[in-house]
Amino acid sequence: MKRIILLIALFINVTAFAQKEDSLHIRKLFDAALVEGHAYNNLRSLCKDVGARLSGSPEAEKAVKWAKALLESYDFDTVWLMPVKVPHWVRGDIEEAGVNGKPMSIKTLGGSVSSNGRIEAEVIKVQDFEELAELGEKAIKGKIVFYNRAFDRKLISTGDAYGGCVNQRWDGASQASKFGAVGVFVRSLTHNKDKHAHTGSMGYEEGVKKIPSVALSIEDAEMLSELIKMNPKALAYLNVNSQTFPDKDSYNVIAEIKGNVEPDKIITFGGHLDSWDVGEGAHDDGAGVVHSIEALRILKATGYKPRYTLRCVLFMNEENGNNGGKTYAAVAKEKGEVHVAALESDAGGFVPRGFTMDGTPEQIKQMQSWESLLEPYKLHIFKTGWGGVDIGPLKPQNVPLIGLRPDDQRYFDHHHSDTDVFENVHQRELELGAASFASMIYLIDKYGLGSSIKQLKED
Repeated sequence: MKRIILLIALFINVTAFAQKEDSLHIRKLFDAALVEGHAYNNLRSLCKDVGARLSGSPEAEKAVKWAKALLESYDFDTVWLMPVKVPHWVRGDIEEAGVNGKPMSIKTLGGSVSSNGRIEAEVIKVQDFEELAELGEKAIKGKIVFYNRAFDRKLISTGDAYGGCVNQRWDGASQASKFGAVGVFVRSLTHNKDKHAHTGSMGYEEGVKKIPSVALSIEDAEMLSELIKMNPKALAYLNVNSQTFPDKDSYNVIAEIKGNVEPDKIITFGGHLDSWDVGEGAHDDGAGVVHSIEALRILKATGYKPRYTLRCVLFMNEENGNNGGKTYAAVAKEKGEVHVAALESDAGGFVPRGFTMDGTPEQIKQMQSWESLLEPYKLHIFKTGWGGVDIGPLKPQNVPLIGLRPDDQRYFDHHHSDTDVFENVHQRELELGAASFASMIYLIDKYGLGSSIKQLKED
C-alpha cells in the first residue's frame, strides 16, 4: 500500500514539474515574440518590398527569393526549395463595368476569360442556381447574370457566411452560361459595405462555354439591385482582358530544425507564400507566412531542442490551385516521410482565439488537455474543425491537421481586396498569433498527439 501511495505521489510530482516546465517555456515563447519579435517587420518587408504575389507572376518569383534569403539568415539546420508547377493567370489592364452609363467598381475573378471587347446587355438578378434554373434560357439568354446572394448576417462565424456564398463565385459563370448568359456579375464575398470589390478563384465546367466573370463591390451590388427593381431592363456593360498562359515553374520554400531524438518524424507547419494580385496579401496569407517563420525562429531562440524535426513550409499556389500543398503531400508519400502532425496559419493576423483539428477523438482530446497551459494567453478554442487548404492533401496519409484560429469578424473586410495591406495588420495581434502557433508546435513535439504517436511507435 505504501508503495502505491509513493508511486501516486511521484506521478503527481512529476506531472506538476512538467506542467511548470511547460508553462515557463510557453511564457518564454510569448516573451520572445512580443518583446523581441521579428514578425511585424518581416511582414512589412514582404508587403512593401515584394507586394501582391499571384502564382506565376514576377512578384511570386521575388517572394520565393525573399523567403529563402530570410530563412537562411536565421541559420536553421536546412533551407531548400521544392519545385512546384503553378498556373499563370494575368488580370490584364482593362477592368470596366457599369450600368445605364454609371461606372461600377469591379475585380475580374481569378481564372476568368477575357470579354474580348466591350459587352453590352441587360442584367438579370438571381440569388442562387435554383432561381437561375427556374428562369431558364428564355429569360437568361444574351444577358449578364448578377448573383446577389449576401453573407448571412445572423451567422456568428464569418467563415460560415463565406461558405454559404462562395459557390456563386466559383461556379456562377458556368451555371449562367448553360442558359446562354454572356457574362456574370458576382456580389463580393464580404460583410463590408464599401467600394472595394473582392476577387477570388473561379472555375469553368468542362464542355460549357466560358464567359467572363467579375466581382462587384458591395456598394455597387446594392446600387445595381435597387436599380433593377426600378428598371428591369437596365443595360450594363463589361470589358475585361484577362489571360491564362502556360503553367510556370515555382517553389515551396522550406526550412528545418532537425529533431534530437526522432529526426525521421516531422511536424510540418506553414502558410502560403502566394496571394492574390490586389492589395499586398497581408492577412491572406502574409500573416501565416510570418507566423510560421517566427514560430521556428523563437523555438530556436529560446533554446528548445525538439524531439522531432520541425519543418516550416511556405507553400506556393494556395489561392488558385493548391499545387504547393498537393506537391508537398505527393513528395512526402513518395519519400515515405512520417508526419506527427501538420499545422497551418491561413486565417489572418488578427488576435488568436485557439485551434481546430481534423483528427481522431483521441487526438482532439490530447489537444484539449493543453487548454490550461494556453488559457492565460486568452486561447479558448480547442475543438474539431478545419485544418487548412495547404495541409489538406496530407489527410489521406492519416496526418492530424491543425489550424490556428484568429478572431474572424474582420477577416472578410479585407479578403482578396485592395485593402489587404500591411497597415491593416495590428502588430500585437500578429505577434500573439506567432507565439500561439509556436506554443502548439512545442506541445505537440513534447507530448505527441494520442493515437498518431502510438501508431508511429508501432511502425
